[in-house]
Amino acid sequence: MKKFNDMAAQGDILIRRIDSLPAGLVEEGTSKEESGKFIVAHSETGHHHVIDRKGTKFYTDPKNSMVAYIIVAKEFADLIHKRAFDTHEALRLTPGTYEVRRQREWAPEGWRQVQD
Repeated sequence: MKKFNDMAAQGDILIRRIDSLPAGLVEEGTSKEESGKFIVAHSETGHHHVIDRKGTKFYTDPKNSMVAYIIVAKEFADLIHKRAFDTHEALRLTPGTYEVRRQREWAPEGWRQVQD
């Protein structure tokens, strides 16, 4: 379990603590829920990055699908990579507001989302 102060990465996502949410976000409902967990980032192979739904709020930016936001209101929330092998270590988020960005990489055909 990794703890961090300002910024951390877990595979194809980058998480950073921010002071407040930007304007124009949409609070997410239960459509991205899986077994009591909220899917922070979908994986092409089903190995999603998930976090407990209880005590957290999730927001998306309708103008940018590569960015999402989390507010952790309880003591902590653990971000887990759901893969039984070659998994990324869990990240412990303490109370606060976080920006979650999907990583991009350059390929000969142009920029693309990192595949995890």
